[in-house]
Amino acid sequence: MFIIGEIGQAHEGSLGIAHSYIDALKDTGINAIKFQTHIAEAESSEFEPFRIKFSYEDDTRFDYWKRMEFSLPQWKELKNHCDDAGLEFISSPFSNAAVDLLEELDVKRYKIGSGEVSNFLLLERIAKTGKPIILSSGMSSFEEIEQAVNFLTPYKNELSILQCTTAYPTQPKEWGLNVINELKSRFGYPVGFSDHSGEIYAGLAAATLGIDILEFHVVFNKKMFGPDAKASLTLSQVSMLVEGIKQIEEAVNVKIDKDFTEKYTELKSIFEKSLAVNKHLEIGHILRSEDLEAKKPKGYGIPANQYKDVLGKRIVRQMNKWDFLNPHDLEQDGR
Repeated sequence: MFIIGEIGQAHEGSLGIAHSYIDALKDTGINAIKFQTHIAEAESSEFEPFRIKFSYEDDTRFDYWKRMEFSLPQWKELKNHCDDAGLEFISSPFSNAAVDLLEELDVKRYKIGSGEVSNFLLLERIAKTGKPIILSSGMSSFEEIEQAVNFLTPYKNELSILQCTTAYPTQPKEWGLNVINELKSRFGYPVGFSDHSGEIYAGLAAATLGIDILEFHVVFNKKMFGPDAKASLTLSQVSMLVEGIKQIEEAVNVKIDKDFTEKYTELKSIFEKSLAVNKHLEIGHILRSEDLEAKKPKGYGIPANQYKDVLGKRIVRQMNKWDFLNPHDLEQDGR
């Protein structure tokens, strides 16, 4: 599974914090770090509804996007740092200008954010790079996903689709795990899961369904400012999730043959049980179920799974409490 830890805007516009995330995530077991490349003038306008007082630091959402920007040399530093850390650098573009910038970095693939699925101008610009595309579907109906897939198909890019719910944090009833297999059957492309729940459970659940990609947001502390902070995983959660995924993948890939029990032969001889009597019984007593107990180990009396065969039979010797019951203790037919 390809695991993407998304920093998004959790760096708060600080180059130093962005680099700190790379250092912090390099040993968690993820495969890639994803940023978001915002160029405010190219992607936003004065009519954007979010142009309101946005934070203590930003008078408008536009100002926030401006603060999230890095220069081309700074992006190159971040990509080089990812390369050195053994992590693939990915960044979602939100404008054609951002695609041009990312091409300067020679990124390996593109992630399309949920709000850009209908932005065919951007899709075309990305498709023409010939690079793999990860298409998120958080805001899209199946019809809209199909339109985007049909638009991209002629370009022959390697394509994958993520089930995603645009809600922060996403509640369990919103995860949409059922959509994963539906996307597989409808489109035939590799399918993944983009999680905004802020916990590890959704990712683990999706892993059991055989996803190819898992993406989630990461933050140093969920009390930090930012639109994704509460819907992100902390570093300790990331490590737990990755370890869980490894175990799930091993479990899913190794098929157990329930009919192969030879390896349990010794254990079965210890833990399986033999029939015994639970009270003193005189010769000629007719056995009832309330006279019986099953005691370890196997092989010292009649097997416990054959208890019905002894009911109604007479015993031919005096038996003490907890004596094992064997065939020679019973009156045989015709005897």
